[in-house]
Amino acid sequence: MGTFSKIVTRLDGTTAGATVWPAIGLSAVMVMASIPSAYAQQTTGTPGSPSATTTIDGRYLPASPQQFRGDIGLNAAQSKSAWPARVVPPKDAPNILLIMTDDVGFGAPATFGGVIPTPTLDRIAASGLCYTNFHTTSLCSPTRAALITGRNHHSAGYGVIGEMATGFPGYNSIIPKDAATIGRILTENGYRTSWFGKDHNTPTYQTSQAGPFDQWPTGMGFEYFYGFIAGDTSQWTPLLYRNTTRITPYVGQPGWNLTTAMADDAIGWLNQLNSINPSMPFFLYYVPGGTHAPHHPTPEWIKKATDLHLFDKGWNALRDQIFANQKKLGIVPRDAKLTAWPDDLLKTWDTLSADEKKMFIREADVYAAYLMYTDHEIGRVVQAVQDLGRLDNTLIIFISGDNGGSAEGTLNGTISENLSINGVNMTIPELLKYYDVWGTDKTFPHYAVGWAWAFDTPFKWTKQIASYFRGTRNGMAISWPARITDKGGIRSQFHHVIDIVPTILEATGIPALTMVDGIAQKPIEGVSLAYSFDKANAEAPSPHHTQYFEMLGVGGLYNDGWMLSALPNRPPWQLVGSAIENPATAFKMELYDLRHDWTQSTDVAAANPDKVREMTDLMFGEFAKYQVLPLDASVITRWVSERPSVTAGRKVFTYLMPVTGLPDSVAPQFLNTSFTITADIDVPQGGGEGSIVAEGGRFSGYGPYLLKGKPVFNYNQLDVNWVRWEGPDALSPGKHTIVFDFKYDGLGFATLAFNNLSGVGRPATGILSVDGKVVATQKMEKTIPFGMPLDETFDIGSKTGSPVDDRDYQIPFTFTGKLNKLTISVEPPQLTPEDEKKLAEAHRAAQDAK
Repeated sequence: MGTFSKIVTRLDGTTAGATVWPAIGLSAVMVMASIPSAYAQQTTGTPGSPSATTTIDGRYLPASPQQFRGDIGLNAAQSKSAWPARVVPPKDAPNILLIMTDDVGFGAPATFGGVIPTPTLDRIAASGLCYTNFHTTSLCSPTRAALITGRNHHSAGYGVIGEMATGFPGYNSIIPKDAATIGRILTENGYRTSWFGKDHNTPTYQTSQAGPFDQWPTGMGFEYFYGFIAGDTSQWTPLLYRNTTRITPYVGQPGWNLTTAMADDAIGWLNQLNSINPSMPFFLYYVPGGTHAPHHPTPEWIKKATDLHLFDKGWNALRDQIFANQKKLGIVPRDAKLTAWPDDLLKTWDTLSADEKKMFIREADVYAAYLMYTDHEIGRVVQAVQDLGRLDNTLIIFISGDNGGSAEGTLNGTISENLSINGVNMTIPELLKYYDVWGTDKTFPHYAVGWAWAFDTPFKWTKQIASYFRGTRNGMAISWPARITDKGGIRSQFHHVIDIVPTILEATGIPALTMVDGIAQKPIEGVSLAYSFDKANAEAPSPHHTQYFEMLGVGGLYNDGWMLSALPNRPPWQLVGSAIENPATAFKMELYDLRHDWTQSTDVAAANPDKVREMTDLMFGEFAKYQVLPLDASVITRWVSERPSVTAGRKVFTYLMPVTGLPDSVAPQFLNTSFTITADIDVPQGGGEGSIVAEGGRFSGYGPYLLKGKPVFNYNQLDVNWVRWEGPDALSPGKHTIVFDFKYDGLGFATLAFNNLSGVGRPATGILSVDGKVVATQKMEKTIPFGMPLDETFDIGSKTGSPVDDRDYQIPFTFTGKLNKLTISVEPPQLTPEDEKKLAEAHRAAQDAK
């Protein structure tokens, strides 16, 4: 390798001898020279002393190694030691407590006019500021990616939730290396950082024990993680992780609930830091599962909410009450109009039967209990900060929801969110059977759409719909006692979730990044709202002038007081249905003058055609700029589309010993396909018991096990139908081979490519054999079509999480014998040329019919 010489200039101006470096090229040297040293920008203490601290430049991470400030001689007695200074944030930088709840509509909490008590959110607003014009993206993963990166959700790879990721840059569910998170920034600048609760920003195909872990919280710059990695999880038996290790603290602990356990862990983390060093700055990112489904409060909170009788008058009266409260509190302008109730989509309360009202009130009571419970546990964390004497210089940002209230519970509500994903709607008589256990571990519940519409008062639509504020407007409160003096003030400037990172950076005095790990960073795409902390700027114009919105093909654009909105043609509670082939032209565009119409109540597009064209052009320009293209309005087809996977293309899987807790992404895929499970086992003396292999759990699942020695295969179809194959005799001690052969009668997921659902959820025949002899044969008329629960796993040699059928066993259900070998083979259906021809013809006919 070639070399070149560099003359070193001493501080006194004289020169030293030449230093020989590898020839890395002149351009590289020039780049290195342009990077400022990350040595002390602000140093306290004697340089080189063990107590010295320093700040770093912050634009280039990681910081360059600090220069040695001592002297080195031939021996220690002739030398002077010096320690690198400990990196700390700039002087007086605040601690950060960033809180965001889940699926909370704008008008649900009392703080923003709702009827559900939220004293912690009240507390933050009363001691700081209440923001009434703050926006999210309308869906979980995208909002969260934007929140922690300061970039638009498509720029951060999350144009949609991770479970629907596709192979385009704006949709691949990978936060790119040129969009480092606020966790990475603050960690490198001397903060101790943590993430508690929901992580919906790890690609689904990277959630196994094999990693990679660079897209887990600890790989994205957060030093400590306690939470779950999915869109949702049971609060009673969650799929829970500490850092990258699965933990099951609920086993043997009746009444354990993640909502409380998470607060306990966060408080413990804070206390530990404070015990080590009370001045150590912290960044705590706190994102509980509440109030996303499943609505899982404790019985005590359900009783508290029920006793309040908040919903006895129904959802229409509730809207009127919330709207009146909002005007009284100054949350909405006095001249604002309440948007119309969608009579063409939803029933009014006075048209409902007595049974409907009874069931719907129960759903709302449990939801209210969950929000109250979640707010209470957040309050314990806030109180812990105060008890440690740290509240005065802690910036608390509390975002009430990552999108609008969710309509995914369908028109009647559901005992399990997995039912709606699979296109199954329950009747009121079916739901009433679960009335007494609504909110317990026997349900995974979600309320009816009418409540979502009410909790999003005063706006139109719900979660998923990005073009209307009912999907994107979320209340926010910010307090910082040492800085904000306008206690209880209201701020109505337009802002967006991408504005939180630049706000934190301005508050801490840390610059935006230029380069991380040698990778140039995308510019921060949000703007700081720290200007609004000053009372003098209470009415100042917002610096956030333009913001695009897009979700599932439905787009919109805000621009200086105007809002362009695509009118949805699919209700968000219909996840299964016809695809929209050209979403760029498929939607009617409405226009709202927000300067005079705060709630988007009056469409003025017809009177302003030039403005519509101008806004449409600007919207597509933003789409091109931020990786929104290509537009895709499909839903369920994206849910089941192929993604990178360690199991892709494999048809035979062999396991030689028990292993539990494997996510669905690394398990053999059993839906809409034929498969065979072969288990070679040793049954112990006295008989065998336990799960041999299982996928899923209480709300969908299947697998073979021994029950009182008898071989059983149980197929739990969405917690509404169970089909069992059971051998007549208990297996004798010794070696046995159990085979379950499942023959699927359909063309599978391949038909979805033709916008055809005929291949999914079809009948199947199962045959259970022991030692070559058939012991049970049974046909199923329907099978699970689209998806399994997000919070259950694939387990070999045991069953964790929840049981496939709690009438047979409880958790853990460990196999008492020896598993010598487990082989699973899958046989996905193959389309013949004739099949493809028929499907294509049916698709063309359907399009012509439209």
